[in-house]
Amino acid sequence: MLHTIIKENSYQDSVNLMLLTNRLSAMEGVNKISVMMGTPANLDIFKNTGLYTIELEEAKPNDMCIVVHADSEETVGRVLDELDSFLKNQAVSSSAKEFETVRTWDRAMKTLSGANVAIISVPGQYAAEEAEKALNNGLHAFLFSDNVSIEDELRLKKLAHEKGLLVMGPDCGTGIASGIPLAFANVVTEGNIGIVGASGTGIQEVTTIIDRLGGGVSHAIGTGGRDLSNSIGAITMMDSIRALENHSGTKVITIISKQPAKEVRNQVVELLRSVSKPVVALFMEEKPAEQEGHVIYAGTLEETAVLSVQLANGNELTGLISENSTSLPAVELKAKQTAIKGLFSGGTLAAEAAMFISEALGLRGLIHEEGYLLKVNGHEVIDLGDDKYTQGKPHPMIDPETRIQFIQEAAKDEGTAIILLDVVLGYGSHDDMAGALLPAIVAAQDEAAASGRNLYFVATVCGTEKDPQDYQEQKTKLESAGVIVRESNVQAIKTTLKLLNIEVPGTKRAFHPVGALENKESLLVSEQISKLVNEKPAIVNVGLKKFTQAVTNHGGQVVQFDWRPTAGGNERMRKILALLK
Repeated sequence: MLHTIIKENSYQDSVNLMLLTNRLSAMEGVNKISVMMGTPANLDIFKNTGLYTIELEEAKPNDMCIVVHADSEETVGRVLDELDSFLKNQAVSSSAKEFETVRTWDRAMKTLSGANVAIISVPGQYAAEEAEKALNNGLHAFLFSDNVSIEDELRLKKLAHEKGLLVMGPDCGTGIASGIPLAFANVVTEGNIGIVGASGTGIQEVTTIIDRLGGGVSHAIGTGGRDLSNSIGAITMMDSIRALENHSGTKVITIISKQPAKEVRNQVVELLRSVSKPVVALFMEEKPAEQEGHVIYAGTLEETAVLSVQLANGNELTGLISENSTSLPAVELKAKQTAIKGLFSGGTLAAEAAMFISEALGLRGLIHEEGYLLKVNGHEVIDLGDDKYTQGKPHPMIDPETRIQFIQEAAKDEGTAIILLDVVLGYGSHDDMAGALLPAIVAAQDEAAASGRNLYFVATVCGTEKDPQDYQEQKTKLESAGVIVRESNVQAIKTTLKLLNIEVPGTKRAFHPVGALENKESLLVSEQISKLVNEKPAIVNVGLKKFTQAVTNHGGQVVQFDWRPTAGGNERMRKILALLK
């Protein structure tokens, strides 16, 4: 039986509600439950999941809606008690904050008079409007929100460029500004390598390897995945390259991008040729070009990090990392067991795996099917952070549920030989993802053994010793269940291929010394961009409160904008009010 509870004017951000849903769904007697705000889009999700009730017709966008399928009123009562406890805990945690909370832009700017960055993590339909307000207040916009139209992205980035500001995003998952982790970011040593990336987990993989190699990062600027498209023209990437060129603390500029539009790529490369610092550039889904003087092209995320550190230290360029854990265990597989199942929480890590496996199998690039980056001959590589898998659910870096389901399905497939995983640490991610996945891994191995098969897991942990999670403990937990853990994504991929006796594509290339570079004419940047790269950021956090933790923990200034939908979420009234302003 379906039971509906509506908490009027009880706005909570979507991540909190998704986590609350998971918490309530684990309660005994709860068959199915969903907790969402009463927006039109969310009401459609209720309908699509079979949880829509007539009571929801009265719900408003600022109302919290809970629909629970349970067999008894007693269970519903326990759900209500747990819900009330959650809301009280939210109130307590907010009162114990190390930052002020405001409700308007005017108040935010008065409370933190030196603010220069806004982190925006509101629902996509409101994100462009809030980003424009940030720009008009003289703030750089870090747009964590996704589902922003390409037209809005172009408009915002043009406006930012005219104002001497940056729009990082939309769908910008990570960043580092003068040692301050932004959004889903790892804690890495400060140093002299500056990174610009149209790739979230690509930035995380490169920065964490740099840290583990003893290097450091000055800045990591995310651009959003569409920045190098023909529609946008790399506006943010080009302005960010100019920013790092003018930053005295940056000695090496590192570029990471998913497959760019050809003309845009050429524009970016032309700019890179004109900077006075050595450059490492990785353009995913293409073979690395030959070195062009001080511009060095990498083939993998790991090689990108290694070359950056070698340049920063003035060492000989090899692009090779010391692979001190290359011994392979003996594996016993049935004749049918030939397939790799790559179940990734990081989109760029999934793309790297799909490309590498595709090349090893002699295929021509990625083979896309809805929800898959690679699906051929039983091999599958999936980005579980894709919109297909996250509608109404937390991202797989936060919540293991979706990946656990895929592990269970892969274990039942008699053709599965190896399950390939990533575990991404850092702020925003699950407190103990290895521990959360462990029961599913053990159960999958036991299920395979019961049917006379061996099932192998290979994983990489993307993180550093300074991350909120215990990096070594995460590795140890995985290894305790027999998981083969490697130091990078590409090493995990190579290990997986070798275990199946599939020839690993060659990656070794020749490099030549960069030598002394000319002091070329400076590529000018605005005063606002210069301040961004030369000072600690002062941040207005619009949306997810959890993003304040990283800022305050690392000595940054932040004010929390306790955002609510304008006009109570009434779309027509919101547009009228926007026009009146």
